[in-house]
Amino acid sequence: MLHVDHFSSTITERGRSKIVEDPTGSKTTTVDEALIILVSVEKQDEPNPDNTAEKAATEIAKLARQLKVKVIVLHPFAHLFAEMSSPDTALKTLKLTEEGLIRRGFNVVRTPFGWFNTLEIKAKGHPLSRVARTISLN
Repeated sequence: MLHVDHFSSTITERGRSKIVEDPTGSKTTTVDEALIILVSVEKQDEPNPDNTAEKAATEIAKLARQLKVKVIVLHPFAHLFAEMSSPDTALKTLKLTEEGLIRRGFNVVRTPFGWFNTLEIKAKGHPLSRVARTISLN
């Protein structure tokens, strides 16, 4: 999670996933003053994406409230060292997390799933500006 002054993501080409969301409107997503969540859904999340998403939304909302941030960007981010979930589970989990954050009163932007993109990030420099969390059902 990155607390940013500015974030921009521009789609460059289709990724390797069998699921690729159509970008709505512009190929570029831009926000200012936001919490950027680089989301990776892993194989262990497949049995219960609903609970994983709910726990993720709770943890993200907690940090966003602490930082007094109203805008949250969910950005799919496949780790190279993890065993990834199926694309179906990953997208479902992202959408459920988005819904959970909206229910909690946040403005949520979700970048399209299944694309390579360029990123422009201007991160803040305080102690909570870069935070890593692993959400686990165990």
